[in-house]
Amino acid sequence: MEKELGAARWQGPQETLACDDEEIRGRLRDLEQPCYVVQDGVRSGVTHAGRRAAPDEEGLTLLAALEPLPPQRLGDPAFCETYGLKYAYMAGAMANAIASEALVIALGREGFLGSFGAGGLTPQRLEEAIRRIQAELPAGPYAFNLLHSPNEPTLERGAVELYLKHGVRAVEASAYLRLTSAVVRYRAAGLERGPDGEIRIRNRVIAKLSRREVARQFLAPAPAKLLQELVAAGQITAQQAELAEHVPMADDITVEADSGGHTDNRPLVCLLPSMIALRDELQATYGYATPVRIGAAGGISTPAAALGAFMMGAAYVVTGSINHASVEAGTSPQVKQLLAQAAATDVMMAPAADMFEMGTQVQVLKRGTLFPMRARKLYELYTAYDSIEALPPAEREQLETHVFQRSLDAVWADCIAFFNARDPEQLRRAEGDPKRKMALIFRWYLGLATRWGIQGDPQRRMDYQIWCGPAMGAFNDWVRGSYLEAPENRHVVTMARELLYGAAVLYRIQALRLQGVRVPPRWARLEPLAAF
Repeated sequence: MEKELGAARWQGPQETLACDDEEIRGRLRDLEQPCYVVQDGVRSGVTHAGRRAAPDEEGLTLLAALEPLPPQRLGDPAFCETYGLKYAYMAGAMANAIASEALVIALGREGFLGSFGAGGLTPQRLEEAIRRIQAELPAGPYAFNLLHSPNEPTLERGAVELYLKHGVRAVEASAYLRLTSAVVRYRAAGLERGPDGEIRIRNRVIAKLSRREVARQFLAPAPAKLLQELVAAGQITAQQAELAEHVPMADDITVEADSGGHTDNRPLVCLLPSMIALRDELQATYGYATPVRIGAAGGISTPAAALGAFMMGAAYVVTGSINHASVEAGTSPQVKQLLAQAAATDVMMAPAADMFEMGTQVQVLKRGTLFPMRARKLYELYTAYDSIEALPPAEREQLETHVFQRSLDAVWADCIAFFNARDPEQLRRAEGDPKRKMALIFRWYLGLATRWGIQGDPQRRMDYQIWCGPAMGAFNDWVRGSYLEAPENRHVVTMARELLYGAAVLYRIQALRLQGVRVPPRWARLEPLAAF
C-alpha cells in the first residue's frame, strides 16, 4: 500500500488503526463513516477516527481519504425527489403481474420504485391491482406499466383510461416503436399551469427503450397532430395541448440494454453514453426547465454492474430478471427454481406473443424448457405458409401432438372465446384473412406458455415461457454459496439493498485505487452480507 502524498498527514488515535484484513474490510464497508488509510512506518491500516492534518501539523502518512457514502447518495437526487424515493433504484415491470402487487408494495414501503406488470391483463384485473396498491401505498411510490400494444390498441387505451380514472401519477411506458395517442393523452392530461405561471406535470412518464429514433420522440414535446386530435375528441383541453408543446414526453428514459423480455441485446457501455449525448443535444434544442434524466437497465444484477451504470452517468438503475426470481414475483416456485439455476448463457431469443406478426422477439430462458425452440418453429411456419390449411399434414400433426397438445380446430375455438371477451376486433380482422387467423392460433401457444409457467402447470413444464436475460446468470454466480443462493431468501428489497450497498463499497475500493493505494484483492471481496 505504499504511496507518496507529499506532506499529507493524518492525526488521530493510533489505537484505532485496523491492520487485519477482516477489520479493514469492516471499516471499508461501514459506509456511514469516513475512512482514512494511514501508514505508520512499514505498517498500514484503516480507521474511521481522526482527521486530515493541517499543512503545518505533524502526523502519520495519509495514503488516502474517503468520505461517507451511504447508498442513498448513488444516482441523481432529482429522480428520488420526483418520485418520493430514498434510493435511485427501480424494479421494472414484468407483464402478466409477474411484477406483482406484493413486489411493488414491498419496494415502495422501503423507498424503492416498483412498476406493476400490467401488460396482458384484463381491465378488471388491472383495476384490482390499482386499488390494492393505492390502498397500501396511498402516498406512493409506485408506477404502472403502459405497454405498447400495436396488435391490441384497445388494451393500451383501456389502461390509460384506468390510470386517469384512478389518479395513477407514474407510468413506465415500454415496448414503444412510436408515440401513440394513448400515451400522449396520459401525459397531456396531467398538465396544468400553476399560479406563478409554471407548468406543473402531474402524470409522469418513464420511457423504457433501446433505440435512438424512439428516444427522440420521448425527448421531444408531443406531436402537434396527436394533440389536436385529442382536443377534437374531447380527451384533453386546448390549454393542456398548448402546455404539452413545452415539456418533453418523458420525465425519465430508461436505456434498456441486453435484458429479459423485449430487447435489442445492445451493450450498456455503448448504448448509455449514446443516449445521454442525445439527451444533451435535444435539451440544448428545447431548453426544458428540467432536463430528462437517463437511467440504465439490462444486466444490472451485481454490485459491479450497478456501480458501472452510475459511473457512466445513469441517474438511476433498473433491475428486471433478478426480480423474476424473487419471493414476491407473481410466478410459480417451479419457475423461480429454474431461474435460480440459470447461467448467463442459458438464454435465447424467441418470437414475442404481442408482436408476433412483426417478427419481434423476446429474450427467454432456454434451460429446462423447449419453449424457445417451439416458438421459433411456429414463426418459421407462419412465414412459410399462408394459412393453417396450407400446412403439410406432417407439420400439422407435429403441432397438434407435441406443441399444442390438442387439435388446431379446438385451439381456434379457444381463440374465438378469448377474443370475444378481450378484444373482438381481433376476430373481425381475421375474417377472410387466413394468415391473420394462423397468427392468432400461433399466438395462443405463445400467450399460454407464459401462463403455464406462472401457474407452474406440471403437464406443460417443457413449454414454460420465462422472460430472462444474462443478468440472471451473473446474479447467480455472485450469490453462489451465500444466503441468496436459495430462492426463498430472494426478497426484492433485500436484493435491492445488497446491490446498492455493494456498489457503494466497490466505489470506495475504486476510489482508493485512484488515489494510488494498491488494494489487495482480499479487500475487494464482496459477497452478500445477510445484513438486510
